Amino acid sequence: MKNKLTHFAIHIDDIQRAKHFYEGVFDWGFNSYGQDDFLQIKADKSENGELIGAMQSRNYSTVNENIIGFECTIGVENIDAIIEKVKNNGGQILMPKTVIPHVGWVAKFLDTEGNLFCGVQYDNTASL
Repeated sequence: MKNKLTHFAIHIDDIQRAKHFYEGVFDWGFNSYGQDDFLQIKADKSENGELIGAMQSRNYSTVNENIIGFECTIGVENIDAIIEKVKNNGGQILMPKTVIPHVGWVAKFLDTEGNLFCGVQYDNTASL
């Protein structure tokens, strides 16, 4: 997978209210993912629905202001190379390379226009 949008996050204040809204509008399904303030979003309510994103508390944000809109994640082949490219092209590193166990390596950035985005190098063997 090379430089493809693979995930988005919706930052929320009230997880049950947001869940109710998105279930009602898009008929999305949800999986718990450990924390009470984080849900995986599935494209449908079936048990094997495709994971497409997450709803997460604003407490997980890497910026001080409330994020309004969706935080997008781009799947990359080499997160270290992308970190260097962000630096060399005028972007900012907000969160350094960090492991998500059994998912891969993620970093968060601001582009030159102030937009937040993430890069992830998928690796199901990644661990702490």
